Amino acid sequence: MNIIEDWISELKREAESTRSLLERLPEDKFSWRPHPKSMSLGQLALHAAGVPGGLALLLNEAVSEVPVVPLPEPTTRQELLEALDWSVNLAESKLREWGDDGLRDTWKLVSKGETVLEAPRIDMARTLMFNHVYHHRGQLTVYLRLLGIPVPGMYGPSADEQ
Repeated sequence: MNIIEDWISELKREAESTRSLLERLPEDKFSWRPHPKSMSLGQLALHAAGVPGGLALLLNEAVSEVPVVPLPEPTTRQELLEALDWSVNLAESKLREWGDDGLRDTWKLVSKGETVLEAPRIDMARTLMFNHVYHHRGQLTVYLRLLGIPVPGMYGPSADEQ
């Protein structure tokens, strides 16, 4: 296997864990937030679902402007699951398009023409397309715990599944 196939396998495997989490989110709690500075449950869930595809689009160009990240709140669980499917499919497509050589290309993030960050696309893909999702998925498990909703296991059974 090459890195692209390895990453696509990880993307799909982790998307199933994300899906198991999104499927538990109660629609009547989408506007709930644990703190005024926190995203709502729905905003966080939709953001986590869309990260792989959204960041694949951002990383697709050699130079990208710092994006304004919208944080809409979904109205249905189905909307979350459809966003996840779109996102994972787009990320897979971009990974295949880039190939191993494209992952080695330099990518640059700019703000009003000034370089904010410059790194190989492979570093940013790992950090933004993958690790970023895991971070937000962890936040979602805390939200569920605070709401008294059983947390699904991600890498083995959770305390609620034992």
